[in-house]
Parts: sequence; structure tokens; C-alpha cells
Amino acid sequence: MNRPWQRQRQPDDVPTPVAVAVSDYCRRAQSPATPSEVREALALLTEADDFRVRGLTDAEPGATPLGPFAVVDVLHGTAPATAATRQACGYYEVVRELARVHEEKRPPAPPVADVPTFAVPPARQAAPPPLNVHARRETEPTAETVQSRIAPRKRQATAELPPEELDQDGPSFLRRDLPKPRGRFTRLEAPKSSFQELTRAGGKDVLEALLESNENRFALHKAVEQQYNGPRGELTLGELESVLKEHGLLSALEEREHAAILASFTEHRGASGRVGWALGLSPPELKQLEAKLGISEQVEAVRERFRREALTGRHLTQKLDLLGRDKYLVDLGIKKRFSDMLRRELEVMVREEGPDVASISALCEAIARKHGAPSELVSRALERLGVAPAHLKGTLPPSSTS
Repeated sequence: MNRPWQRQRQPDDVPTPVAVAVSDYCRRAQSPATPSEVREALALLTEADDFRVRGLTDAEPGATPLGPFAVVDVLHGTAPATAATRQACGYYEVVRELARVHEEKRPPAPPVADVPTFAVPPARQAAPPPLNVHARRETEPTAETVQSRIAPRKRQATAELPPEELDQDGPSFLRRDLPKPRGRFTRLEAPKSSFQELTRAGGKDVLEALLESNENRFALHKAVEQQYNGPRGELTLGELESVLKEHGLLSALEEREHAAILASFTEHRGASGRVGWALGLSPPELKQLEAKLGISEQVEAVRERFRREALTGRHLTQKLDLLGRDKYLVDLGIKKRFSDMLRRELEVMVREEGPDVASISALCEAIARKHGAPSELVSRALERLGVAPAHLKGTLPPSSTS
């Protein structure tokens, strides 16, 4: 299972039309996925396989549910019904973590040395040796005729510069900072409109148009303050909210924000950092928006549900997968509790299998075989949590992941 699940390219190199087609296919196959998950799955295929992906996504799904990794598995020759069974039992969650582990173990590319280049000055021509006075007098004509004085004089041909010097616009070193241009070359920002224009009837149409392209009040405030001033200087968020309330637009915006926040917390499994990134909000802005909407308790209930799910998981594979997601556990505030719980479970497994094995690798294989988990994840967990029998300590193979 390990060999096909290795990245062939970076997720950002996946063409957007191919990623959109796979996302729509997964939605029709009753297993919607996030854009990052779709790109991670398509990174397991080469560019030559993109036309096969489009051929599969243009047709109707052969089975349900099918996620992006199931699509890759079908392209590798797996039957759609088998891929749907694997999708339902969480097989592709393990595949995604294995692909991430393989990518972390891949050695980084050697850095390219950035050596500055300097222009080589042209070689100076040696000056001719000075002539003595007697030799100069011998070379000069004895007498200049009238005809020679009135004849047109020929210009001396100047030496042409080599093409390397002609191509150089200036010195190769960085130029010094010059003052900003003035006069007609000055770039001025457009003047801002008055706050009173937003309070008039025409201001409602302006705000409605801006609300279509901005999902929350903070993004709307950034867009409006670039065009309008406040009554006492810069436009504040409270002044914008009062204008929205006067035009009857604040309630609709609050309903949209309420639904977007709860849906995002459910999609990202309670991780507030990912929710803020998805909504374009900083952590203080997200907390402030929750308080304004009065949904702090609902958000905390969603996060508590995913905390219990992480701490009471039944499958060892899911727990080993969560062990590698430090930021997610720190976000939920259960990193220490989760690590202690998993360490106790692994100690019990090691005591059961430890006396019968002679090496750490054999121990990992035995635990993985008994509990249906990948041996690489078991080895990483034993190393990370410091769990090993006394007669095998010090033989744990080094791992690139911490």
C-alpha cells in the first residue's frame, strides 16, 4: 500500500480545472472534500494522468461514497465498489497520512547559491610612448599649403564598445534610494467620499453591492474604509454597523456570518485557526465576531464534541494520525491529555507483544498487524512518546518526523 501513495508533484502544481472537476465529482459521489484535500490527492498523480482524471470525472460515479483519494485509487485500477468500501471505513485517511509521512522523509533539494556578479571593467589601452622633440619635428610637415588648410577635414573613427558593455544599463550593484517623484509624476490616492453619502438612500445600493463580495463585516469594513471617510476621520467598524442597521442590512449579514462560522467549525473539526484562515479573519477578529453574534457557547459546544471524539476514538489508526497533527491538538487544548492517553495504550500493547519480539521493527509489525494500523505510524508513535520495552530501548530506528 505504501508504494503508490507517494507524491509525484506539489499540490500547488495541480491544474485548477482538474481540481475543480474532481471536487465536483466527489460532491456527486456523496463525499465532498476541501480544496486542499483534493490537491493533496491529485499530487499523487503525474501530469500525464490528468486526462484520465477528466475522463473519469466527466462520467457519473460508479459507487458512493468516493473521495479524492478514492478517485486516485480507482485510476490505479481499483474497482469503484471497493474504493467506496475503503472510503466508508476510513482507509483513505491512513493513505493521506502515509503520503504526508513520505513527503516529510524526502530529502530537501540542495539550495541554489546566490552569488552576486559584478561587471568587469574594460581593459585600458596602453598609452603610446611619448616622442622626443626632435622626432616630433621630423614628422610634422615643413609648410602647410593653402589647399590643405581649406580642404574638408575627415573625422577620426571612434572605437566601438563591445556588445557586453552596450547591454549594461548601469552598474551591477544596487542603486541608491531616490526621493519620490514630484510634480506631474506624483501618484495620489483617490479622494474619499463623505460618510453622509452612505446614510442616504443611494448608500444602501452601494453597501448591498459590497456585501455580495465580502462574507463578513471585517472584510466589508476594509473595503468601505478605502472609499469613504467617517464622521470624525477614519471610518470605524461601529459606524459601519450603525449604517447597516439603518438600511436594514445588518440582520441579513449576521445570519450569513452565523451560518458561515458554525459550518466552518464543523468542516475544520473545531480548529479555530483553520476557521479564521478560511474566513479571512485574525484570531482576535474571530473571537470578537463570535461575541457580537452571541454564538460563543455554540462554537465551544462544537469544539467540545470534536475534543471528545479525539479522546474517545476506538481505532488505533485514527489516534496515530492525530498524534502527528500537533497544531490541531494544541488548537483544541488537548495535546497533553491526548499524548498521555495514547502513551498508556501503547504501553499496554508493548507489554503484550514485547517479550516475544527481538527488535523494534518486529514489535511495530506485530502491533500494526494486530490492530490494523500502518507500521510506519506505530514506529513514529513509539519513538515520539518514548514507549519501548527495557530490552529494546536504544534500538529504535531514527525517524525524520518529530
